[in-house]
Amino acid sequence: MAFNKSAFYEACLRFIEARIETAETALAQAQEASNDDTKSSAGDKFETTREMMQQDIFRNKKLLADAQQNMALLKTLVDVPAAAAVKNGSLVETSQGVFYVSISAGQLSVEGKPAFAISAASPVGQLMLGKHVGETFTFNQKAYEIISIQ
Repeated sequence: MAFNKSAFYEACLRFIEARIETAETALAQAQEASNDDTKSSAGDKFETTREMMQQDIFRNKKLLADAQQNMALLKTLVDVPAAAAVKNGSLVETSQGVFYVSISAGQLSVEGKPAFAISAASPVGQLMLGKHVGETFTFNQKAYEIISIQ
């Protein structure tokens, strides 16, 4: 089965763009809600609500920063050439499935072909890095053989 590495890159790009957009929208809504909140006569209730809104804003800022960091990483992988060993940016076909070593985006399907977008820092990513075609590794009591690297 032939896999198109650039199509998986584009799928990861769309995934991160959607995450950034979602985080920006949620952050804007949380900030707007915080600005619209006026102090009521129930002081403790107001303070609790205000604190919850601040936590919501902080959480959304963190999600946005994480997504932007993933976008920056992904942009460094736009045209990574194929190599003999697995590295960040490799599309790796194994006996147990296909992995795009890039960002953690879960399972993606491009042209009806599934692959897992994983971070090089993930447990399975760490096991794959530096391996060559024909080499094996074990993850969750399953043996994986590397069939091809793009």
